[in-house]
Amino acid sequence: MCLAKTVSRSTHTDAELAALIAEGAGQVLLGVGHAGLLDRRLLGDVGDAMAQAWISQVLRRRRPRDAVLSEEADDDLTRLGAERVWIVDPLDGSSEFAMGTTHWAVHVALTIDGTPAASAVSLPAQGRLFRSDEVPQVGGELTGRIAVSRYGHSFPSAAAADRLGLRAVHIGSAGAKAMAVVSGEVDAYVHAGGQYEWDNCAPAGVAQAAGLHCSRLNGDELAYNNPQPYLPDFVICRKEIADDLLDAVAHRW
Repeated sequence: MCLAKTVSRSTHTDAELAALIAEGAGQVLLGVGHAGLLDRRLLGDVGDAMAQAWISQVLRRRRPRDAVLSEEADDDLTRLGAERVWIVDPLDGSSEFAMGTTHWAVHVALTIDGTPAASAVSLPAQGRLFRSDEVPQVGGELTGRIAVSRYGHSFPSAAAADRLGLRAVHIGSAGAKAMAVVSGEVDAYVHAGGQYEWDNCAPAGVAQAAGLHCSRLNGDELAYNNPQPYLPDFVICRKEIADDLLDAVAHRW
C-alpha cells in the first residue's frame, strides 16, 4: 500500500507558506476562468468560493492552530484571543476578475499580535508574485504617478495628486494598485472609499518590507485583527513624499 507523503508544519516558513498559498489560489482562479466556460455572472462567485475553499483547507492542514480572518468566511471571533491570525482575501477585485482584466489579486498575510509578519500578494493574470521575505527595496527616481481606480480619483487622492503634481494611472483592484507602488510603477496609492483588513493587510506587509510608507490617512499606524475588521482608509507611498502627501490629505479629509 502506498501512503501519501505527510508534510510537517516545519517544512515551510510562514513567509514561504504565504507565498505558496497566494500563488496556488491564483492557479485555482485561473482554472475557474479556463476557456471562458463560465460567464461574468458566475465567474466572481465561483472564483471566490473555490479559492476560499482551497486556502481554508491548506491553512487547516499546515497551520491548524492559527486563527483565520477571510473575506469569504464567517468571522470566528475566537481570533481575537489568538496571537497568530492569517488575514486573507481569496479574490481581491472580483469585478476585475469577472471582466477578464489582469488587475485582480490574491492576498495572504500572517499577523502576529496585530502586525503583518509574513505577507504575499499574487497577481495571477500577470504572472507576478510579491512576498515580504524577498521583495526588493523601492528606490530610484520618483515616477510622478499615483494609482487610482478605473473610475478615477477619490477626493483625498485628488488632493494628494494636486499637491504633489502626480499623474493618475488607472488600475483595478486594491492589491494591484498597492503592488504598482511596490514595483516602482507609481509613487502612491491613496484609498478612502472604505476597506476591510483583508483588503490591505497583505499589501501593507509587502509594502512595508519594501521600505514604503503605509498608514491610515491621518498618519496612524495600521493595526489588524480588530473586533470590527473595517479599516476604511489607507495610504501606501514612497517615503520621500509621505509627509507632503499626508499633509495634503489632512487638509481635505
